[in-house]
Amino acid sequence: MPNTSSRPDWDIFCQVIDNFGDIGICWRLARQLRSERQLRVRLWVDELEVFRALRPEVDPGLSMQELQGVEIRRWETPFVTPRPAHAVLETFACRIPEAFIAAMAQQSPRPVWINLDYLSAEAWVPGCHALPSPHPRLPLNKFFFFPGFSRATGGLLRERDLLARRQQFAASAEQQAAFWRQTGGAPPPVGSLLVSLFAYENPAIKDLLPLWQEAPTPVCCLAPLSRALTAIESYAGQPLKAGDVLRRGALEIRILPFLEQDLYDHLLWLGDLNFVRGEDSFLRAQWAARPMVWHIYPQQQAAHIAKLDAFLDLYCADLPTASASAVREFWHAWSAGRVDAAHWRRFASCLPSLREHARRWQEALARADDLSTRLLRFARSSL
Repeated sequence: MPNTSSRPDWDIFCQVIDNFGDIGICWRLARQLRSERQLRVRLWVDELEVFRALRPEVDPGLSMQELQGVEIRRWETPFVTPRPAHAVLETFACRIPEAFIAAMAQQSPRPVWINLDYLSAEAWVPGCHALPSPHPRLPLNKFFFFPGFSRATGGLLRERDLLARRQQFAASAEQQAAFWRQTGGAPPPVGSLLVSLFAYENPAIKDLLPLWQEAPTPVCCLAPLSRALTAIESYAGQPLKAGDVLRRGALEIRILPFLEQDLYDHLLWLGDLNFVRGEDSFLRAQWAARPMVWHIYPQQQAAHIAKLDAFLDLYCADLPTASASAVREFWHAWSAGRVDAAHWRRFASCLPSLREHARRWQEALARADDLSTRLLRFARSSL
């Protein structure tokens, strides 16, 4: 059982809104603070069943448990308020319990209260990063912390050994063979285009799969279970489950189980092209240093398009004009749910140059301090 006799260093609150990105990011950060900084971390999660998909060791029936040194608490109602940690992180505007906020105000010294927001490349982010918001009644300030791509933001989530692990995996035939055994398949034939497909519901999937079926070279599509399965089943004309393999023309589709985080990283590291979604897989694809396509989370009134374009402005800045145009066109078509043969042909022709670009992009990102370093620096300066 976790040691609850002393005040933790960090409380992290995670409310699972949709999909797995929120808990995926929170768990990566909690695990990093514990393993790399030896901090005492308490992670509050309202949907432990979703967490279990990422970490099968999690027991959804327990109110309190420990995983890799992190104290896991079920965020339940009514909320039993323990003594707040020295730093309290509410993630993605999840609104922590009022009783806990009141307890924060009674602490001496009071905790540093931080709201970790979503990752964005938009121009307004640096100006809003680290701004305080006074509580209307209590002597507390909440600070808004924005991850981002510039030095004036909160940085990007990256474990200290992530890039070394990726390089070790790339050089290890044994580790790669273990991945194929764990996912129930064999490496694709030499010369195949290895694609990972992780997306939201997207009608463009039914446009793209027939193009791969008629491709001049083999395409092996690895699709972990996700909301994209419905569109794949529509193309297949049959129900599909983890372990199923569908072959048509040049295309082979393998339905993978939902992959826990480390295995998903391995999939990205192997891919010649990675289709990703949301925030967590989007960022992991960048650390994989492979060509990618981002299915940004759709928002009302197409607000997500501004976010997509803001990132594309950064990502494409150093690309040749033709490659930049192909990337912009294909990503927009993919997020709009309409892909045609010309979109795919132009994008596919740029893949060799995009692979080199992805490597340079990743190296540039890695030269900056990571999210945990900037979080800890900010928390220390705010005490």
